[in-house]
Amino acid sequence: MASAELIKWSQPPLSTAPDSFMISTVDLWKTYDMGSEQQVQALRGVNLNIRSNEYVAIMGPSGSGKSTLMNLIGCLDTPSKGQYWLNGQLVSELDEDELARIRNKEIGFVFQTFNLLARATALHNVELPLIYAGVPSEQRVERAKAVLDAVGMADRMMHKPNELSGGQRQRVAIARALVNHPSIILADEPTGNLDSQTGNEIMGLFDRLHGQGNTIVLVTHEHDIAEYAHRIIHIKDGVVERDEVKK
Repeated sequence: MASAELIKWSQPPLSTAPDSFMISTVDLWKTYDMGSEQQVQALRGVNLNIRSNEYVAIMGPSGSGKSTLMNLIGCLDTPSKGQYWLNGQLVSELDEDELARIRNKEIGFVFQTFNLLARATALHNVELPLIYAGVPSEQRVERAKAVLDAVGMADRMMHKPNELSGGQRQRVAIARALVNHPSIILADEPTGNLDSQTGNEIMGLFDRLHGQGNTIVLVTHEHDIAEYAHRIIHIKDGVVERDEVKK
């Protein structure tokens, strides 16, 4: 692997959107107030650029800050300091309602625990982001069926999660992430609850999705899973320790 150039010093804020990058963080900090005048610095000035159609893994041990960085990239949290630009928009300065709209429109989430509604069918689970987006019913069903077919779940779309295997549930979760045609697929330990063979099948699906033009950001602590990505960013103690690009 070749190491990408790291910027160790604090960068000044940008006055305009960065050119050619889908994701750009500038001196990104996250501080948690633990009470009794105690603070934890989860991120300490992260500078990071990711282009459209990159396949990136963010790696780091427990407590490294990788989950905090994922939450900021996914607009699930806001930074204490610094800037986060997504598709030319300075999302680090948006309010909660605006962040919710960005999450639904721009980001497709895939979680380790699947996060499916237990009493809903696979089809309805995949429709959910479209319901929040106000898409008409007939169009919702058509789009949900299409992405379920794309991930190999066309014959199981009327089944509920407890009628599906772990791998099938994750395929439904991936279909839900894809249904709004997001800018980024953000996957948090997507094989963590799967056996090795099923995990490899899911990672093979991510490979195909990347090959179709999707931008994928994968958060993991497993080296063999990170190796599927084309670039690996190592986080340690709240900073980017290494940024490696595969040749």
